[in-house]
Amino acid sequence: MSAIDDYQPPLVAILRGLTEAEAPAVAAALFYSGFRILEVPLNRPGALECIRLLDRIKPGDALVGGGTMTTVADVDAVHAAGGRIMVAPNFDPAVMQRARALGMLTLPGVATPTEALAALAAGADAIKWFPAETLGPSGLRSVKTILPPSARLWPVGGVSAGNLHEWMRAGADGFGIGGRLYEPGIALPELESRARELVAAWRAR
Repeated sequence: MSAIDDYQPPLVAILRGLTEAEAPAVAAALFYSGFRILEVPLNRPGALECIRLLDRIKPGDALVGGGTMTTVADVDAVHAAGGRIMVAPNFDPAVMQRARALGMLTLPGVATPTEALAALAAGADAIKWFPAETLGPSGLRSVKTILPPSARLWPVGGVSAGNLHEWMRAGADGFGIGGRLYEPGIALPELESRARELVAAWRAR
């Protein structure tokens, strides 16, 4: 069993464009609605400051980290800010090695069987199947058949409460959800509604 399985449900809230001003309320709404893994992508201003803030307010059973982490410097910066999960759009052995050396959980992005097997051999805690809306559930199902039973595949891209069950039937073990969950400036009641719907869909599997 991967250590990433300790964080349930296995749903990552991708908070692209989050600002420090809205971070506390957004995080509180997501934690209240059942989410336990929050990711702030680094390719927007203020990401590290948000990670630092979220790390201070997260519950003890929650995990905060960075997304779009493509360099060793990204890993060092997120770790220094309190982030403990590395999420990347690609698989880079040097980035993975540094994250693992710092004790971070790792979720590298892959799009082929070759990348998936290489990421697992390097010690990935789970694999980000990305871009999921292009690769599709059938692609995930095929790749899953050649991976070890312990492998965790998490689709990211186009995932919603409406298609969660289709992905789970294909073998998905967790998910990253971005624009179908959070967008900058979203009203908190709408965010909570989306979050609860996703958690309920996962629990109804």
